[in-house]
Amino acid sequence: MSNKIKLIWDFRGPAAAQTAAHHKIHLKEFCDKEAYNDVEVGTKEISETYCLAYLIVSKEQMLVFRDALRPHRGETA
Repeated sequence: MSNKIKLIWDFRGPAAAQTAAHHKIHLKEFCDKEAYNDVEVGTKEISETYCLAYLIVSKEQMLVFRDALRPHRGETA
């Protein structure tokens, strides 16, 4: 079993939920274009003004996604 890494993009402000949802669309498009089928993409609402979009990848894939997509931060999933 490989370790998973959660790459995270933070969005703040009154439009945070809409921005995170829109960013999720672009993350899915990237995964489809590059044929990454084993990746989990999602959003999470922390509060009314703070949401995030995330991508969960294997530790081995992390560098490829990090360099191409430049997430704000990452953590173990």
